[in-house]
Amino acid sequence: METKQKFLSFNLGERDQAVISLQHITEVLRISLSEICVVPQMPNCVLGIYSWRGEMLWLVDLEEMLGYPPLLQGSNLLTKMMAIVLENEGKYLGLMVRQLTDIEWLDTQQMKIPSPDLFYPAMSPFLHGYITNGSEQMIFNLDALAILQSPMWGSHN
Repeated sequence: METKQKFLSFNLGERDQAVISLQHITEVLRISLSEICVVPQMPNCVLGIYSWRGEMLWLVDLEEMLGYPPLLQGSNLLTKMMAIVLENEGKYLGLMVRQLTDIEWLDTQQMKIPSPDLFYPAMSPFLHGYITNGSEQMIFNLDALAILQSPMWGSHN
């Protein structure tokens, strides 16, 4: 049985790598901060909305959502970031990340189940598992559906 799937890989934090299965990714955009319309009274990780294909796309700082320091702080202020647009049943959400690295085929059978003490607690609900690459680096496999269906945006989307 074929257990390889295509994943989009990207950086998380200074050193980590993560992947999301391509099956829920609609588009990848380059967005500059000035194009994001900030919305008050939202969870910290929600950066605001962006006008996309005539719709309002909510943008989320994926790093902050998963327990990393916010992307938009300090000297690493990035003027342009990549947004990964997830889609499920007509609902869209944009995940802002530092930089995309590649599209790779990964064997889902080699994914290990995460033990909670290895990761930020904030990450646990959104983690499918992880895989270690040749250089023994851990690559987190994030669950697109769990992110899209997070109660955090339940009331706003």
